[in-house]
Amino acid sequence: MTIEAERKTYDAAAAQEKWQRFWDEDGTFTPADDGSKERRYMLDMFPYPSGDLHMGHAEAFVMGDIVARYWRLRGYDVMHPIGWDSFGLPAENAAIARDAHPADWTYANIDTQARSFKRYGLSLDWSRRLHTSDPEYYRWTQWLFLRFYEKGLAYRKDSYVNWCPNDQTVLANEQVVQGLCERCSAVVTKRKLNQWYFKITDYAQRLLDDMAGLEGKWPDRVLAMQRNWIGRSEGAWVDFAIEGRDEPVRVFTTRPDTLYGATFFVVAPEAPIADELCVPEARAEFEAYLEATKRATEIERQSSERPKSGVFLGVHAINPVNGEKLPVYAADYVLAEYGTGAVMGMPGHDQRDLDFARRFDLPVRIVLDTGAPHPSESWIATSGDGVYVDAGPLTGLTSVKEAVARTNELLETAGTGRAAVTFRLRDWLLSRQRFWGCPIPIVHCPSCGEVPVPDDQLPVTLPDLRGSSLRPLGTSPLASATDWVNVECPKCGGPATRDTDTMDTFVDSSWYFFRYCSPDYTEGPFDPAEVAKWMPVAQYVGGVEHAILHLLYSRFFTKVLNDLGLVDFNEPFKALMNQGQVINQGKAMSKSLGNGVDLGKQIDAFGVDAIRTTVVFAGPPEDDIDWADMSPGSSLKFLQRAYRLAQDVTSAVGTDPASGDLALRRATHRGVSELAEAFDTHRFNVAVARIMELVNAARKVIDSGAGPADPAVREAVEAIAVALSTVAPYVAEEMWETLGHAPSVASASWPQVDPTLLVTDSVTCVVQVQGKVRAKIEVSPSIAEAELTAVALADPGVQRALAGRDVRQVIVRAPRLVSIVPA
Repeated sequence: MTIEAERKTYDAAAAQEKWQRFWDEDGTFTPADDGSKERRYMLDMFPYPSGDLHMGHAEAFVMGDIVARYWRLRGYDVMHPIGWDSFGLPAENAAIARDAHPADWTYANIDTQARSFKRYGLSLDWSRRLHTSDPEYYRWTQWLFLRFYEKGLAYRKDSYVNWCPNDQTVLANEQVVQGLCERCSAVVTKRKLNQWYFKITDYAQRLLDDMAGLEGKWPDRVLAMQRNWIGRSEGAWVDFAIEGRDEPVRVFTTRPDTLYGATFFVVAPEAPIADELCVPEARAEFEAYLEATKRATEIERQSSERPKSGVFLGVHAINPVNGEKLPVYAADYVLAEYGTGAVMGMPGHDQRDLDFARRFDLPVRIVLDTGAPHPSESWIATSGDGVYVDAGPLTGLTSVKEAVARTNELLETAGTGRAAVTFRLRDWLLSRQRFWGCPIPIVHCPSCGEVPVPDDQLPVTLPDLRGSSLRPLGTSPLASATDWVNVECPKCGGPATRDTDTMDTFVDSSWYFFRYCSPDYTEGPFDPAEVAKWMPVAQYVGGVEHAILHLLYSRFFTKVLNDLGLVDFNEPFKALMNQGQVINQGKAMSKSLGNGVDLGKQIDAFGVDAIRTTVVFAGPPEDDIDWADMSPGSSLKFLQRAYRLAQDVTSAVGTDPASGDLALRRATHRGVSELAEAFDTHRFNVAVARIMELVNAARKVIDSGAGPADPAVREAVEAIAVALSTVAPYVAEEMWETLGHAPSVASASWPQVDPTLLVTDSVTCVVQVQGKVRAKIEVSPSIAEAELTAVALADPGVQRALAGRDVRQVIVRAPRLVSIVPA
């Protein structure tokens, strides 16, 4: 019987209870914050309190925890805080269903999640805990809104907005996914409302330019998604005179060189200019068409398969380059929020315009002859290079770049346009017609207009509304709280009303990472001195689904704070790691599919460490995990083996390992070196594999080698305990204590690697005869080519393969390869 078989097993439940209590009482994960060590800020995207933790949390939060624990072992002073993104629609819906206040559901779920986070062994600093729905927090959300307002970055306007008929609230463009509400999947419609916006478009170019500093530190796909969403386009503004209108209508085009091919003009039906241009004779048809357009989603309107439709508005635009009159249509394939809501129709070189021209029997003209069939015959718009024809002064040119530049010069000379850059990015719509959110600190006065609530009157707290009072009726529930709504104007003292919308919850999450640096600070949203010590965040961890919304908004907020002089950096997160999704049987877990996996029950069955190890070992952090293919039972068996190693060690604490088993020492130091590389590059699954190899190497020496008293065994097992603490902290703590050390292993130091033990005494050389491997021989890394040739030719396997034949050629790539070619 081996020594291993005689040892007791690891009691996961007892260890979890024991070490949770110790970490809490000891304050193990509260940073020293005294300047004695280099500071590092590790942050997970904070959770929404929708219920208890699920399998997605198990993967998302273990990845960041590994980073935080590894950094501590490497000697950094690590801040790893926790809080909750606690405003939001689900709490309001739950309150309506339960005839309660949203806070009841919210804070009960926070308490549940907090207990589960502690159980899951996360190395969190609980002293910095925050909730965005606390008045102490949203006071400063309102304060920041007012600074944006003073800077001209917060404003109101009437516009058609995305409207969820189910949730009865406005949605930002980013919250509409394939025409559906991202929360409830209801079909999104359009509604004209007066709404608050943040002027994020003022920062579009900076948001693009500053991505250069994130290359190689953020996932490429996240940067690509942000670039595409910002959507920088180079082209020209072109002014079209309109019959009967004093002011021209300006359009943006990326191809001003095709102006000579324009044969009609199109405006978005919901754009104000459409209503203005429509003649009385076309009014009835236009208004019916406008109502039909409101019922269509943007996805439907943009679909290339959707039949083109429109209404002639009874007026003409004048082409500024040739004076031709172009009929003006309202058509739903043009959207009001992109550009100016107006475009010129160039059917020869744009497929959507061509489809529209075909539908309304409009002329089709080409100005760039590519050799392809004429679009009026093939009904395929031409693209690519060619020769300009029937294009005024551009005729005969063969360079698109030259033609664009020439057209821009002509427009500028005539005063009818200029070269320009535009962005797909729209201003951030932040008004929400819901209760459970941060109130907008503006008072509306009949005499004074918009009046900011004075800073010393912040926070504007929510009234006590609950149950049916929160039911959506097309306006904010706050409007019904008349005692709250009706106030004195802070400026003139006359009767006024509070703004009854609340802010998009993405406003709350766009600055929370600053607040963690000084959560109890009362002189501002954060203490600038503390932010200067800890930020930017060294490592941010969260799902790729936040690539556009949260991450883009957070970057915008940071740039505004920089301009306000509150911070001295432009990017909030130095590095970003995305984690994958936990699925089951090839599909996302859901109640409707009945394939959900209860995290709590998995922990009850196998223990926290086994679940953490299973999640980490499954693959790289960014990959999805199919729980149906996982085996937490196998992970538990591995952890039991590791734990028993600590029980087997019999040498004393502090024993010099120099006299220990050399092969095991080499394996330990090589393993520690490879582990550091794996952790540094976030290949956590590789790190687990290396720990497993080291466990096996130590077990072999204990059972059939030098034995448990060998100093190299202690060195190896101590290294295992330290490395394993990043992934399986409870069993690692038990091992560390069993090995005779005072807790906590989380406060230990990363093992030092002896470079001399990384030098390999021999390497494996592959010997081929006629391309087939005939021998593998161990040789010195520094062996000379002549000696390696002689050794290879003398090998019995090579001799058999040669069968007495002469050797025509020997190719040597010392020390790894010898290739022999017989005569």
